[in-house]
Amino acid sequence: MNIDIHAHFAPQSMFEDLKRSIGRFPSVELMQSDDAFQLAFAGRKPTRPVMPKLRETGQRLQWMDERDIGHQVSGGWLDMFGYELPAEEGAAWSRMINEQLLRACESERRLTPLASVPMQSGRHAAAVLHEAMDAGFRGFMIAAQPKGEGGNLDDPGLDPFWEAASDRRAVVLIHPVYDTTDARIREPDLVNAVARLNDMTAACARLLFSGHFVKYSGMKAVLTTGGGGLPFVIGRLVRNFHANPGKYADPEEGLRRCYFDSLVFQPDALKFLCGKVGADRVMLGSDYPFPIGDPAPVEVVRNAALSAEDKDKILGGTAAGIFGIGIR
Repeated sequence: MNIDIHAHFAPQSMFEDLKRSIGRFPSVELMQSDDAFQLAFAGRKPTRPVMPKLRETGQRLQWMDERDIGHQVSGGWLDMFGYELPAEEGAAWSRMINEQLLRACESERRLTPLASVPMQSGRHAAAVLHEAMDAGFRGFMIAAQPKGEGGNLDDPGLDPFWEAASDRRAVVLIHPVYDTTDARIREPDLVNAVARLNDMTAACARLLFSGHFVKYSGMKAVLTTGGGGLPFVIGRLVRNFHANPGKYADPEEGLRRCYFDSLVFQPDALKFLCGKVGADRVMLGSDYPFPIGDPAPVEVVRNAALSAEDKDKILGGTAAGIFGIGIR
């Protein structure tokens, strides 16, 4: 069974429930115009509209069938993670998202949900992580910037989250944010094409230098977008590590502990990624349903110059073990 481990899902039922209960979240505003929903957090500008493909399952399952994908691991939508909220309210918001995802995926067995946690507070994120694991989640999707546009994943205040993830042997999928703070990338439509890779590379390079992937080795960290630029620039990070003795953790040791999705779009790029990190560390990823996602992720794997055994690992073998799909 081919398993897509990088997708997004925000069930329609969640927005219908929110229309009746948005008062539970005083810092969240829900806006609706016809069938379009938007959210605003803590008085900030509204999110992009929540596209219909994010909310329903019919088109999703048809898309999966047409691309020979048997199962999909889906997190929420990063724009609505609510990291801008006060910590207590953010924890309640994450619990609401998790309840909705779990309920929606229970009725559709081809979907496995990834939980959300309030990354504005390591203590609150750890508490929600434990609750989500107890409820049956196997993993989590977190943003590369834990405070919306800003903040670092290696912030000491987030250590309780990383400790909990390691103790519970959780899967933590790290996803770049839609960062428009660099004016150079706005007009040529480079936010998705380039800025997300920059975000992923910088956030996870910090985690490599801080030693998080080694220190919190009980968790399984999954770096999306093929790890951003890390597989290509790891030599440069190693050089910087040796040029500053005693200052940073060994980035190669940390990278060896990570997993990656296959979202690199081209078969030769996938072969390069596997050559750097090992095919047993790469899993199929699409970024469904976004336009920047891969419209034919299985074909990229099948067309790569890899062994049949390695392709089987990427297409589903590794993911089945990590997420317990087809095993439970």
